[in-house]
Amino acid sequence: MFENYPILSLITFIPLAGAFLLIFMTRVSNADAQEQLSKNAPRVALVISSAVFFLALMLTFDFDSSKSGFQFVETTKWLGGGIDFRLGVDGISILFVLLTTFLTPLCILASERSVKSRMLEFMVAFLILETLMIGTFVALDLILFYLFFEAVLIPMFIIIGVWGGKNRVYASYKFFLYTLLGSVLMLAAIMWIYSFSMVNLGDATTNIEVLINELRIPKETQKWLWLAFFASFAVKMPMWPVHTWLPDAHVEAPTAGSVILAGVLLKLGGYGFLRFSLTLFPNASLEFAPLIFWMSVIAIIYTSLIAYRQNDIKKLIAYSSVAHMGFVTMGIFTFNTQGLQGGIYQMLSHGIISGALFFCVGVIYDRMHTREISFYGGLVKRMPVYAAFFMLFTMANVGLPGTSGFVGEILTMIGAYQVSPWIALGAAMGMIFSAVYALHLYREVIFGEQINPNLDSIKDMNTRELIILTPLALLTILFGIYPSLITDITAVSVENLINNFNAAILLTGN
Repeated sequence: MFENYPILSLITFIPLAGAFLLIFMTRVSNADAQEQLSKNAPRVALVISSAVFFLALMLTFDFDSSKSGFQFVETTKWLGGGIDFRLGVDGISILFVLLTTFLTPLCILASERSVKSRMLEFMVAFLILETLMIGTFVALDLILFYLFFEAVLIPMFIIIGVWGGKNRVYASYKFFLYTLLGSVLMLAAIMWIYSFSMVNLGDATTNIEVLINELRIPKETQKWLWLAFFASFAVKMPMWPVHTWLPDAHVEAPTAGSVILAGVLLKLGGYGFLRFSLTLFPNASLEFAPLIFWMSVIAIIYTSLIAYRQNDIKKLIAYSSVAHMGFVTMGIFTFNTQGLQGGIYQMLSHGIISGALFFCVGVIYDRMHTREISFYGGLVKRMPVYAAFFMLFTMANVGLPGTSGFVGEILTMIGAYQVSPWIALGAAMGMIFSAVYALHLYREVIFGEQINPNLDSIKDMNTRELIILTPLALLTILFGIYPSLITDITAVSVENLINNFNAAILLTGN
């Protein structure tokens, strides 16, 4: 249906066009009109982001999951010298596009009441952020990918720095500097690959398909290039020990910022490992896999223990995100079907569950203006509907069978067990610790004794909050019961990735 239409360009740039529309509308000079425009900005942004989600949903239905290559490919001359504006999706990237376009309208809907100032500017920043996130997943040119990948930092930096908490400036600069410095090495590696392609392929190119299928980089050189890309992707995930920017960013970010940070931005690093580390540097990936395994296990166990000691609900969930990303990296570097499918599934599932948990934190924060665990207690009596939603997402975060959180974790552990039973055992220990901190949080906030009289006036969820959390709850259960909705789409692309990886290893004699 969409093969002859620039559907990916539309999905990518409609939010950006909407942001410019809002900016253009600010040119009105009437003060009353300015105030009215600010009030209407969330509705305009919601309509635009909802339309983009509808297009992404239609694109997913039209996607042929039996094909392993990229589909809906668009190519336009851009910078010259083999650097083109090239977009496309496969069975892996299309689901991340869908996740991004699904979460964005929910974030905008949640922000209409929680953001108290500069509403129009907030919506502009969020729409620009959506364009850049989608662009990262659909880019089929290495330079274009880097442009989107790094530009994501700018609107997120502004969202945290302008609309965040009291330490927002510190958190925003820490987020920006950590992630930017990690990417400087990747840029140098991209320049080397561009020059190397001129020598080995006859023409310089940054076409990702050509680089993956035709470029063969010497094994010794692969190590240095792999480390350069790793520096960027590991920080973006974030992996232990370069994870310390994440709790600060989450704590200070507004609710919508935390949701999109956990739901989408953390997935950019995992997507980079899948798209580039395994395909361009297979020998180096195989050599560094043991390091990744142990870093992943340490992240799962260590950050779970740290999470248990937190008294800020957001910070606890932030540390749990680091632990869950440990399952992702562990699964990706098993190089087998179960591990890779599990890693992808875990990223998508975590995007839904962690996003829902941060929305849940926002519900009580908007009422009481604090995230301290010790402030709450006995909410089940005052907010029974909220308690039910919070229980579902807490159980999913733990990995309860029947929820999407279980599927991703069990698949990654099955994949890891085929490589090393000890790695799988370490990850299983992390699952136990995750149950400890998650159930501790739920008991203290929901079932604990209500000793704070301020909670006497707290009200249960309103219609807006139900509209936001209900689809997240339904997807958490649906993907837990029927995981093939995801695995059927990714299966052929994952199989093709593994086959190409194994063929490259055999070709170089490793």
